[in-house]
Amino acid sequence: MLSFLRHRHYLRPVERLMEGAMKKTMSNGSVHMEIEEIDNKYEEAYGEHNATEDQLITPWTVSVASGYSLLRDPIYNKGLAFTEKERDAHYLRGLLPPALLNQELQERRMMHNLRNYEVPLHRYIAMMDLQERNERLFYKLLIDNVEELLPVVYTPTVGEACQKYGSIYRRPQGLFISLKEKGKILEVLKNWPERNIQVIVVTDGERILGLGDLGCQGMGIPVGKLSLYTALGGIRPSACLPITIDVGTNNEQLLNDEFYIGLRHKRARGQEYMELLDEFMYAVKKNYGEKVLIQFEDFANHNAFELLSRYSSSHLVFNDDIQGTASVVVAGLLSALKLVGGTLADHTFLFLGAGEAGTGIAELIALEVSKQTQAPVEETRKKIWLVDSKGLIVRSRLDSLQHFKKPWAHDHESIKDLLGAVQAIKPTVLIGTSGVGKTFTKEVVEAMASLNEKPLILALSNPTSQSECTAEEAYTWSQGRAIFASGSPFDPVEYDGKVYVPGQANNAYIFPGFGLGLIMSGTIRVHDDMLLAASEALAAQVSEENYEKGLIYPPFTNIRKISANIAAKVAAKAYELGLASRLPRPKDLVKFAESCMYSPGYRSYL
Repeated sequence: MLSFLRHRHYLRPVERLMEGAMKKTMSNGSVHMEIEEIDNKYEEAYGEHNATEDQLITPWTVSVASGYSLLRDPIYNKGLAFTEKERDAHYLRGLLPPALLNQELQERRMMHNLRNYEVPLHRYIAMMDLQERNERLFYKLLIDNVEELLPVVYTPTVGEACQKYGSIYRRPQGLFISLKEKGKILEVLKNWPERNIQVIVVTDGERILGLGDLGCQGMGIPVGKLSLYTALGGIRPSACLPITIDVGTNNEQLLNDEFYIGLRHKRARGQEYMELLDEFMYAVKKNYGEKVLIQFEDFANHNAFELLSRYSSSHLVFNDDIQGTASVVVAGLLSALKLVGGTLADHTFLFLGAGEAGTGIAELIALEVSKQTQAPVEETRKKIWLVDSKGLIVRSRLDSLQHFKKPWAHDHESIKDLLGAVQAIKPTVLIGTSGVGKTFTKEVVEAMASLNEKPLILALSNPTSQSECTAEEAYTWSQGRAIFASGSPFDPVEYDGKVYVPGQANNAYIFPGFGLGLIMSGTIRVHDDMLLAASEALAAQVSEENYEKGLIYPPFTNIRKISANIAAKVAAKAYELGLASRLPRPKDLVKFAESCMYSPGYRSYL
C-alpha cells in the first residue's frame, strides 16, 4: 500500500482521489500517520496544480502501471530514460534495451528524425505518435523548439492533417459528440478518463481554417489548440479536453469518402442543431463546474456569433476566431505605431473579409480607440471600413446585411472591388481576413504604397495557400516599405540588399496566456476589457531589437514568458472587474502564473 501511495504525484487524478478516499477510511492509526506524512511532503511539490483545486468525485477504479503497461502509458512512459533503479523497481528489466538516454538526448534524437522528413504531414504524424507514447517528451520538444515545430503541430500543417484525418486517425485524442448522443451528452462526458477539466476546445468542423467544411475531421483543430495551451500557456495536459460536435457535413467529397469517420448526412440546422448545443453546454457546466473555459473554434459565421452571444452571460466562453484573432491583431497594431507613428485614432482601417475574424478585429479596434480617446464606440467605428464578397459595406446595403456587418455600414457610394475601395478610402492599414488567397494583388499593394510611406499590411488568412499575399509580394511590390505580418509563417525575404523578417499574427500569442489568466484567477465570465489587456500585454513584449528588424510581434522563443505576462494582465483585469473568484488575489501575478505552469521534465519514480 505504501509503495502505491509514495508516488502520489505520478498517479492519474482518479487514482489520487481514490488515495484520498482511502486515507479517510483507514482505521489503523500508524498507517494513517505515515500516509499523511508522505502526503504533506509531496503536496504541490511541482507547483503545477496551483491553478485549480481538485473536484472531489466518487472513484471506482485504481490502476497502478508497471512493467509493460508503464511503457505503454504516455503520461508516465520515459522510454530509455528510466534509470537502473527504476527498471528494477517497476519490472522493466528486459523490456528496454540496456542503454540509458536522458530526456535531452531523446529530444536531440527526435528532432534529428523530424528534420529528416521532407513532407510536413509526415512530421505532424510523427509528433502525434510521440504525444501518444511519451507525453512529456512531446511537450519538451514543442517548448524547446517552438518556432520550428509550431507550424508542424498547428497551422499550416494541421489544415492538411484535418483534410486527411480519416486516413491518419489512430486512436482517440478527444471526445466525439454526434447527433447519435443527443439526450446522453452528460453520460458521454463522463466517459472521458479525466475529471478535473479546465479548458475545452470545441468545434463543429464547418469552417476549418480557410478550408471550409471538414465535418468530423475538424478534430485536428481542438487537439492542436490544446497542445498549445499546454506548451505555450502551461495548462496541464490532463486538464485539457478536445471535443468535436458532429452534426453532419455538406462536403460531398467527404460524404463519398470510404474512410470518412463522421456522420454521413447533410448538416443539421436550426432547432435540431441548437438543442444539441444547448444540451452540450448544460452538460459541460454540470460535469465540470462554473469555471471551465469553453473555447469555440472554427464554427461558421452564422453559428459563431450566435453561440458567443447565447452563452457569454451563462458560461465562461471564448471564441478564438472572433476574440483571439482580434486581440492578437490589436496587439500588432499597437506595437506597429512605434514604426508608423501616430495613435490608433489617427489611422484608417480597411478590411477584406467581413466574417467573424474581420468584424471581431474591427470591433476590438473600435473599443481600444474609444478607450484611448473617450469617444463613443459608434463614433470610433467610422474610420473602420470592411469589404465583403459584394464590395464595400455601405449604408445603402443595410437591409441585406447580416446582423454582425450592420455596425460597419457607413455612408459612401457603392464600390465593388478592393482596389477601388483602397483608392477611395485611402487606408493606412490593410487587413485581410477573407480566407481567399492572392487577393492583395500587385495593384492593391502598390496603391497602399502610393498612399503611405510605411503601409501596414496584414494578410491573416490561413493556411499559407489562402494568405491574401506572401511576404515576398508585400515587400517587393511596396519597394521594401511595407510593415507586414501574416497568419501563417513566411521565411525572411531579401529585397534590394536588405533582409526583411515578416511577423506572424498568430493567435497562439494570445489564447494560451489568456486562458491561463482566466483559470488561475478563477474568472467566471470573459469581458472585452480582458481582451484589450491581453493585447496591451503582448504589445509591451516587443523589444527595440525586434522593431529594428521590422517585427511587430516578439519571437516565439520567449512565448512562456509572454504568456505569463498576458495571464497576469488578464487576471488583474478580472480582479478589477470583480469577475475573479480565487481569493485572496496573489501579490505577484506574473510569478503566480509562472508557478502554475506545467513542466514537462521527467520525474523520478523512486
